[in-house]
Amino acid sequence: MTPAHFSFSSAFILGLMGLAFHRTHLLSALLCLEGMMLSLFIALALWTLQFESTSFSTAPMLLLAFSACEASTGLALLVATARTHGSDQLQNLNLLQC
Repeated sequence: MTPAHFSFSSAFILGLMGLAFHRTHLLSALLCLEGMMLSLFIALALWTLQFESTSFSTAPMLLLAFSACEASTGLALLVATARTHGSDQLQNLNLLQC
C-alpha cells in the first residue's frame, strides 16, 4: 500500500467513523460527509491520472458535481431544521412527529 493510498483510505475511514459515532449536530454530520467526498474525489482523480486513460477523466468531475449538489441540499436542510426546531441537534429531530 502506497502512502498516498493509505492517507486517502484513512481520511475516508475517519470521516465514516465521525459520521457513525459523533452524531450530535447536523453540521458535524455534513462536514464528515464532505470530508468523505473530498477524499473520494482526490483518490479517483489520482487513479485516473495513474492509468492515463481518457475514458475515466470525467468521473472525478461528475463526483465533484454530485458532491456540490449534496452539500447544497445538506445546507438547505440545515437552515430549514434550524428555523423550525431552533437548533441543529439530531436528538431534537423526530420523523414520527408531524
